[in-house]
Amino acid sequence: MSYSIRKAKEDDIPVLSLLMQELSGMPISHIDMMNRLELAEKSSTDTIFVYEEEGDIKATLIFRIRENFREVSRYGEICIVVVHSSAKRQGIGKRLMSFAEQRATDLGCIGTYLISGFGRKDEAHSFYLDLGYEITGYRFVKKL
Repeated sequence: MSYSIRKAKEDDIPVLSLLMQELSGMPISHIDMMNRLELAEKSSTDTIFVYEEEGDIKATLIFRIRENFREVSRYGEICIVVVHSSAKRQGIGKRLMSFAEQRATDLGCIGTYLISGFGRKDEAHSFYLDLGYEITGYRFVKKL
């Protein structure tokens, strides 16, 4: 099966909104998704990608570069990976993760990382561990 991974564009917003809703469980309006796309386009390192098979978008990846001041290095951050529920278990997630890892390498990063919430423990965490990712700590957040 032929596929491509490309930068998202404005025409992709309806499908991106649905994919983001699958991830969060909350509706994402056209305007909200447009704001996300515009924010990524203004950034020098943030990019929203779509995974497409024969004209159908099946998944999305949001990727950016992060500087690590402790190590004086760069990492690729996999911010979001969402595969449509009808397309799961077809290798799409693995292809997106591999794409992100290669992109990080091409941009001079020494590795990739991601943050995944406790609520995604069963399916997502097993997927990341199977790909060789390690749990290295916790994220602490304080809402202001």
